[in-house]
Amino acid sequence: MSLIAILDVAHPDLALTPTIRDCPEASVEVVSHSTTDPETGLFFFLVRNADETFEPTLEADHTVADWLLVDDLGSTRLYRLEHTEGTKLISPMATELGGLLLRAESNDRGWTVRLHLPDREALAELWERCQDCDISFELHRMFRRDEWTDGVAPEVTDEQRAALVAAYEEGYFEEPRETSLEELADSLGISPTAVGGRIRRGTGTLVETTLLEE
Repeated sequence: MSLIAILDVAHPDLALTPTIRDCPEASVEVVSHSTTDPETGLFFFLVRNADETFEPTLEADHTVADWLLVDDLGSTRLYRLEHTEGTKLISPMATELGGLLLRAESNDRGWTVRLHLPDREALAELWERCQDCDISFELHRMFRRDEWTDGVAPEVTDEQRAALVAAYEEGYFEEPRETSLEELADSLGISPTAVGGRIRRGTGTLVETTLLEE
């Protein structure tokens, strides 16, 4: 058995933290597979919704030694970065503990990361290492994984999310119900059968990802 842990980490010296805090409108995501060769010291990031202040902010970021714009697709850019020597990174800590960084996305303080770890002891050790480095560590959820798929806990689709939110806001889950599948179908522009299916599948996924915790 292994674990999927979702947590927030924050520290002024964590990779790109100054840029993330000074450019809150930009969304930054680590391209995880680019870190499989630790000898290069190069990391790749997808950046969405960056404006003209992003690159000057990146230039002044004390965690960035060098950067290169690899591709610009308009609303999305791909950057290659080399970090300064004092930059703090979570991925090497996880790797040393037998884990794997599956995903990392910026938030308003630092990073939200999804990690694959071998067991609870590895997660506890990671927490202790973060404490030793004064890295803020906030665990959101932890899932048991009895087999390897792609390592990512399932999430609701955009369609399921829309159906669930509409059902909640319109009172479908109230007792007695304040709306029907037919009324939800009209507002969403799909059939009642499709609405019911999205609600059932989305609810099942939410149960798996929020209630079936360690």
